[in-house]
Amino acid sequence: MNIIEILKVIVLGIVEGFTEWLPISSTGHMILVDEIIHLNQPSAFKNMFLVVIQLGAILTVLVLYFDKLNPFSVRKKPAQKQATLVLWSKIILACIPAAVIGFLVDDILDEYLMNGYVVAATLILYGVLFIFIENRNQYRSFEVQKVGDISYQTALWIGLFQLLALIPGTSRSGATILGAMILGCSRAASAEFSFFLGIPVMFGASLLKVVKYGMNFTGSQIFYLILGMVVAFVVSIYSIKFLMGYIRQHDFKFFGYYRIVLGAVVLLYFIITAFIG
Repeated sequence: MNIIEILKVIVLGIVEGFTEWLPISSTGHMILVDEIIHLNQPSAFKNMFLVVIQLGAILTVLVLYFDKLNPFSVRKKPAQKQATLVLWSKIILACIPAAVIGFLVDDILDEYLMNGYVVAATLILYGVLFIFIENRNQYRSFEVQKVGDISYQTALWIGLFQLLALIPGTSRSGATILGAMILGCSRAASAEFSFFLGIPVMFGASLLKVVKYGMNFTGSQIFYLILGMVVAFVVSIYSIKFLMGYIRQHDFKFFGYYRIVLGAVVLLYFIITAFIG
């Protein structure tokens, strides 16, 4: 194993942990960071790594929200257990569109859209949308205040918004949070439901990537995957707590401005690089 490669994996794990839950596109940031630090692995492994590493971040949700998501808790009354099962059924329903379409177009996305130009464009586009939606929401009273109040119909529509995140740079959390707010969900309910949607989506996406890659891992590659997931898990604890604390006092416009600035910088970087090259 190479110490430089280990440091690169740690950097990617930190980036994943911070950006997975913020509406700024973790996959987009991972692609951009890898363009700079260049993880010295075959492209097939890197494409798989950039998805599977997200499992570490997803496990954070299971830990932080274990009581809310556990329908078999002895501390819950029968009605609470039933409500938890209903919540899970809404989560699964919302994940069906992305699971079906994502499976069908996965190879196309890898071949044509996993690049810095696409990431830059979507960062800017959805940054503008966040600012526009939040300006519209300035004096709005959200009909759905708690994640448990989201209806099956709303859950399915949020799942359809999640399809937008198949394009790198969009942000899965960004697409679902925007969609949920458009549909009348509060910022807190939108963010929590987005967290929960990530569990089956990322487990499914990771399984698909691993199956397509095959079990041809070297010992060092297995170490890199585990290390990346552990780092992403630890950093995600802070990231989730930060976001939920932030949106109690603020809206999402800051993230919109951040996306626009980052997208412009990235686009300029690739234009200059292409010109020099």
